[in-house]
Amino acid sequence: MAARRPVIALTSGEPAGIGPELCASLARQPLPARVVVLGDEGLLAARGAAPGSIQIEHVPLAAPSVAGRLDPANGRYVLALLDRAADGCLSGEFDAMVTAPVHKGVINDAGFAFTGHTEYLAARAGAAHVVMMLVGGGLRVALATTHLALADVARAITRQSLTATLRVLDRDLRQRFRVEHPRILVAGLNPHSGEGGHLGREEIDVIEPVLRAASAEGIAVEGPIPADTLFVPERLKRADCVLAMYHDQGLPVLKYASFGKGVNVTLGLPFVRTSVDHGTALDLAGSGRADPGSLLEALQLAIKLAPAA
Repeated sequence: MAARRPVIALTSGEPAGIGPELCASLARQPLPARVVVLGDEGLLAARGAAPGSIQIEHVPLAAPSVAGRLDPANGRYVLALLDRAADGCLSGEFDAMVTAPVHKGVINDAGFAFTGHTEYLAARAGAAHVVMMLVGGGLRVALATTHLALADVARAITRQSLTATLRVLDRDLRQRFRVEHPRILVAGLNPHSGEGGHLGREEIDVIEPVLRAASAEGIAVEGPIPADTLFVPERLKRADCVLAMYHDQGLPVLKYASFGKGVNVTLGLPFVRTSVDHGTALDLAGSGRADPGSLLEALQLAIKLAPAA
């Protein structure tokens, strides 16, 4: 008996961005799954989806959309796509969800408090703690904090939050990625990991005690390691994942290694969610020149991580 193909919900994202045409490009890509594109049928057709070339579940735009021109009126449309995909995953209708890029600013301009997919989906799913991780270029890089101003990072790294992050990371590496004994390299927050307290005490007061406790729980951690020497090949050889303390500490390295092919994964959700590693690229929208590489990688990873039938 042939195995059932997983069913993947794909949200088409910000209608003025490149998401709709990336979704339309899937007609040329054989995938070992049934992909259901969530979006406005007319919009997807205008961006290159021939009738019947992809499976579309029609979610109507709130207002007409022009490529490259943001309109806050469609903020509720973008969130409706996410709600439909998340609810379908929670009900078991979909095996995983993949998200095309959204524009945080225009959603906020529409009157919705929105800091990103990660936080929004966590709230929708009632997840106690989620972790943002990017995969690409042979690396897995997770984040202890996500979309925060740099001035707010240090106080957001608490013993409680860092402990929860390490537990989610260890569990999902085992259960989703099937890594039997995950090994996690943990970055320090400050230059030289605080230089013994002379450049900050976060390592002494927060990170080191958490790592000792995590190790006692059986989580294989190493650190805190100064970020400027964390990504050397010799260290990475003996690790399955890196945990960076903030967004721009870890992601520039990963994106240098894999830009256009990287995948964003949300850990800690009760379902699989992956996404592209880039933004809405308004300047490319409607041009036909957008590269679908990251979307294809996100789909392929979602299919791989989806629960077995």
